[in-house]
Amino acid sequence: MPFMKGNAPIRRTLKYLEAGKLVFKEGVKIFSINYNTSGPHHKGARDFVFWYVPQIQYKNPEVQVITFKNMTPSPFIRCFLDSGKELLVDIDSRSKEEVHSHIRRVLCKTDEQLAQEAVAMEKKDNPANFGKGYARSCICEIPGQVPCPGVVPLPNHMRGKFKHADNS
Repeated sequence: MPFMKGNAPIRRTLKYLEAGKLVFKEGVKIFSINYNTSGPHHKGARDFVFWYVPQIQYKNPEVQVITFKNMTPSPFIRCFLDSGKELLVDIDSRSKEEVHSHIRRVLCKTDEQLAQEAVAMEKKDNPANFGKGYARSCICEIPGQVPCPGVVPLPNHMRGKFKHADNS
């Protein structure tokens, strides 16, 4: 499998990407991180980019994520909000976990908000949904559909027993 090659291929698995906890609020439009590829005080920023930026991109498809390498003396994160304001976060000499927890506390939705959104998405009224927990328990309740075979037997030409029978 070619996608499992390279440095830490676990980052490219769907399970890893879905496990990300950084789901930004609706106001965040651009997320940029500035760091250098060398230097001890940039290590946390490098590790954050390596491990968490793929999850951020996966969980926030409407947010533009930009990384700037080797353009700054100290690492920082800049977020542009839809209100026109920008937020600067200094991540100099911080570990990737410290940066992750700070970003989650400041820019991300809470667990309660995510749970409410999940319930709202699950119970979305779509007339095509049927089954347990929805308005219709079976597709046969929709006008124009074939009724359930338990209620009205299917015609012989629609049954495999007769359709594929050897008539010779």
